[in-house]
Amino acid sequence: MSFLVLIFVAFGLAMDCFAVSLSCSMANPNINKTLILKVALVFAVFQATMPVLGWFLGLVFLPYMEQVDHWIAFSILLIIGLKMIGEAIKKKPDEQCFDFSKNLVLFSLAIATSIDAFIIGLSFAFLDVNILHAVFVIGLVTFILTLFGIRIGRKFGLYVSSKWAEIFGGLVLIILGTKILIQHLYYT
Repeated sequence: MSFLVLIFVAFGLAMDCFAVSLSCSMANPNINKTLILKVALVFAVFQATMPVLGWFLGLVFLPYMEQVDHWIAFSILLIIGLKMIGEAIKKKPDEQCFDFSKNLVLFSLAIATSIDAFIIGLSFAFLDVNILHAVFVIGLVTFILTLFGIRIGRKFGLYVSSKWAEIFGGLVLIILGTKILIQHLYYT
């Protein structure tokens, strides 16, 4: 696999993380630097770890994962998106937004956005790919795009009410999950 193809793969995998970080930071524009780094690191680590898992487990789990990976990602993103929208609608104006600093929420989002990376890792098992090189590039691109998404989201989040930003963020997650589901059901 050429370096250029690997860069495109890394960007493709990281776009889900970019979209999630954008919507999360729009709903929470006052996110602190520690949490920003935590989100970027968690997303990057999951995006980098999943291809390795796919690489090692490729031959064993390929028939099973292809059947359900899109449903897992869709379900996680749908549940979190609906929860965000529900909390935004129910909350009073002085209440805080959906709390993305909770580890369960963050790890759920990281898993949902990195399932495709697992599948890519499965394909790496059958190609002539330097897995360490690929993992480094995927992790680095994800880290940078996540930071970029948070930065953009924070800027827009200052001008949008937290309630509407949270509803928008929930819709983005639902759309992202639906996109994953449709891609796997109709375009693979």
